[in-house]
Amino acid sequence: MQAAALPFPPALAQSGSSCEPDADRLALLDSPDEWAVFSQPCEPSAESARELWESQVVVRGMHCAACSLTLEQSLLGVKGVVRAQVSAASGRASVVWSAALTRPSEWMAVPQALGYRLLPASDAFAPDHGRKEARLALWRWLVAGFCMMQVMMYAFPAYITTPGEITPDIEKLLRWASWVLSLPLVFFSGAPFFGNAWRDLKHRNISMDLPVALGILITFAISSAATFEPQGWWGREVYFDSLSMFVFFLLTGRWLEQRLRNRTAGALDSLMQRLPDSVERQGQDGHFERVAVRRLRAGDLIRVLPGEAFPADGQVISGNTFADEALLTGESRAVARPQGASVLAGSHNLSAVVQVRIEQVGPATRYAQIVSLMQRASVDKPRLALLADRVARPFLWFVLFAAFTAAVFWWGTDPARALMAAVAVLVVTCPCALSLATPSAMLTTAGLLARNGVLVRRLQAIESLAAVDTVIFDKTGTLTEAHMALHNVQVRAGVTAAQALQLASAMARHSLHPVSRALVAQAGKSGLPEPGPVQVTDVVEVMGQGLEGRLAPSSSSPGPCCMGHVRLGSARFCNVESRPGEGLLVYLADGLGWLARFEFGEAVRADAALAVAALQAVGMDVQMLSGDREATALRMAVRLGIRQAQGDCTPQAKLAHLQALQQQGRKVLMVGDGLNDGPVLAGAHVSIAMGLAAPLAQAQSDFVMPGGQLMLLPAMFGQARRTMRVVRQNLLWAAAYNAVCVPIAVAGWMPAWLAGLGMALSSLLVIANAARLAHRMPQEAGS
Repeated sequence: MQAAALPFPPALAQSGSSCEPDADRLALLDSPDEWAVFSQPCEPSAESARELWESQVVVRGMHCAACSLTLEQSLLGVKGVVRAQVSAASGRASVVWSAALTRPSEWMAVPQALGYRLLPASDAFAPDHGRKEARLALWRWLVAGFCMMQVMMYAFPAYITTPGEITPDIEKLLRWASWVLSLPLVFFSGAPFFGNAWRDLKHRNISMDLPVALGILITFAISSAATFEPQGWWGREVYFDSLSMFVFFLLTGRWLEQRLRNRTAGALDSLMQRLPDSVERQGQDGHFERVAVRRLRAGDLIRVLPGEAFPADGQVISGNTFADEALLTGESRAVARPQGASVLAGSHNLSAVVQVRIEQVGPATRYAQIVSLMQRASVDKPRLALLADRVARPFLWFVLFAAFTAAVFWWGTDPARALMAAVAVLVVTCPCALSLATPSAMLTTAGLLARNGVLVRRLQAIESLAAVDTVIFDKTGTLTEAHMALHNVQVRAGVTAAQALQLASAMARHSLHPVSRALVAQAGKSGLPEPGPVQVTDVVEVMGQGLEGRLAPSSSSPGPCCMGHVRLGSARFCNVESRPGEGLLVYLADGLGWLARFEFGEAVRADAALAVAALQAVGMDVQMLSGDREATALRMAVRLGIRQAQGDCTPQAKLAHLQALQQQGRKVLMVGDGLNDGPVLAGAHVSIAMGLAAPLAQAQSDFVMPGGQLMLLPAMFGQARRTMRVVRQNLLWAAAYNAVCVPIAVAGWMPAWLAGLGMALSSLLVIANAARLAHRMPQEAGS
C-alpha cells in the first residue's frame, strides 16, 4: 500500500494499532518534532501575533454536516485554537492553533470526548483505520440484510391471509420470532445511530442521526409492546417488517454513500498518498538496506526499483529510466530521467533500477507543497456548502417539530398511525442530500483537476470560474517559457554559425545565466559535441556584462581568423558597435573584434496560440498585460492572436486595469506566473498561477498549474460549468424531494420502510450524480 505524504510519528506507530488514541498517545504529538510532521507554521493573524500552526487531520466518526458544525464549535472552544474548518464531505479538518496557548493533544482530546477521532493527515495508518470501520459497517449491513429477510418471511403470511386464517398461537409465534430477529438488527446494526444520537444529546447538540434513532426506537417500542401484550392498546399490528427494511435501507445507503465518496472526494486522498513506506538506502559498508522513508536525509544515496515512487527530490547518479510526473507537472506522458537528471518526490519510477542522491526531503520537496495545497482545498467550503451547513441544523429542529405535529394531528384518530407518521417524518426529511449536494460535486472536480495537473486551492473558485467571461494573461513565464530561445545568428566572414555557436557554448558552460543556458541548449539541439574540439580556458564572468576567456592553444580553431582572447556579452563589454535588433542581443568578439551576434527572444509556449484560439472560440475576451516594452508586447499579441494587449505595465497598472474591467461587470480570470503578479492575482475573481516559480504555499492564486499546460484552460471552463450544473441538479433534487415527501409523511401515507428507502436513495442520487464528474475532462470550454 502507499503511505501518506509524510509518515506518522514513529512513537505513535509503535504504540499500538488501536483506533482510539488514548491520552498518552496524544501526548506524544506535543513534541515540536512530531507536530511539524502534520502541521505547518502560518502567518500570525490580525487577532494574534503569537506563533501559529495549521494542522491537517483526518476525522473519524463524522456522518453529516451537523457533525462538522459540532466539531468546529468544540474545537473553537479550546483556548488557543484560532480557526477550525471541518468538511463532512472529505472527512478532513484544518485547525489553526497557537503554540503558546495549546498543544495538539489538548485540542484533539476535545472531539475525542464527543465520540470523534482525529488522526494526523500524515498518519500512514489512517487508511487502516478507515478499512476497519468499513469492515464493521459491512458486517452491520450483512446482519441487517439477513435479519430483514427472515423477518419478511415471518411477516409474509399476514399479507396473504384473511383475518382468522392464522390461529392466535401461530400469529404470536411469528411475532416473537420477528422480535428476536429484530434484536441484533436494532442493537448491533443500528448501534451507530443510537450512539451518535446519545453522544450529541449529552453535549446538547443535534445531528441527523437523532431523528433516525428516534424513528427506530419508536417503531421497535410499538412493535415490542404489541408482541408482549397482543390485547393491549398497541396489539393490533407489529411493524418489525417495516423496521427491518428501514434499518437495512439506511445502512445500505450509508455504506454505498461511503464507497461513492471514496471514488469521488476520495480521489484527493489517493493523490496525497503516493510516497512509499520504505526505500533501499546505501549504508556505510556500501550495501543497500531497506529503511523507513522518514529516516532519509539530504545526501543519502538510495536505490529505487521499477514501480516504486521516488520518496524525495534528488538527482539520478546511476541508471536511466522513465518517470510518471503527471501529478507534479501535468505531463501525462512518461518523462525520460537519464543519469544526471533530477527526479521529484511522488513521481513513479517506471522502467529501470536507478540510484538517486537525495537533495530535498519532507516539507522542502515540491510534492509536499502540492500536498499542502490539496489538504487545504479538501476542507475548503464553497459558498453554497456553507449555506447548506447553516440550514442543516435549523432544518433538523423543523424535522422534530413536524414529526411532533404529525403525531398530535393523528393521535385522536389512531395513536398507532400517529406514531408511524411521526417516524416517517423523522426519517424521510433528514437533510443529508442537501448537505452533500455542493461539496460532493466540488471535491470530485478538484480530484479530477489534480489528476490532470491542476491544483485547486479554493473550492469556491470552481463556482467563480464557471461565470468568467474575460481572461487576462501575463506574458513572461505565462504565455512564454521561462527560458530564452536563440532566434538568429549573424557572423563575420570566414566563420560559420555552427562554429560561432560552438565557441559561445564552450564559454557559456561556465555560467548559469539564462542566456548562457540558452546557448548551451541550442548547441545540444544542433548536434554539436560536448565538450567538443573548441576549448576555452581562464573563463571569468563579469557580473551584468558577460564572460571573458582564452582559446586554448591545443583547441581546434572555430574559424581561420579567430584569435586567442574571446569575450561573450554586451556590445560595450565586447568593445564592438551595437546594431539594432528586435530581441536581446549578445555579442561574441575576439582579438580582431566582432565575431558573431546572437539574437535571443522569449520562447512561446507550444500550446499558447491554440489555447487563445480555443478560448476566443467560446466567447471569451482574451487580453494580455506585460511589464515588457509596448512594442514587444504588441508583437507577441499579434503572434498569438490576442486582440487587446498592453506593455510597460507595472503591478499597480495591471491591478488598475483589472479593477476597471470589474467595474464594467466583467468576471475576470487572471493567469500569471506568481512572481510579480501577486496583487492582480489576489484581486481577480479567479486566478491561476503557472509553473512553480513562486512558492506554492504562498501563492495568491485559486488554482496552480505546475506543468503550465495552457490547453487545460478551456477544459477547466467546461469542467467548472459541468460542476455547477451538477450542483444545481443536486440542490433541486434535495429541495424537490423534501417538498414532496414531507407532506406525504405528515399525512400518514408513507410507511417507515419507504421513508428509509427514500432517505437512502436521496443521498445516493446526489453522490452518484457528482461521481459523473470524475470520468473525464471536457474537451471544450462550453461542454
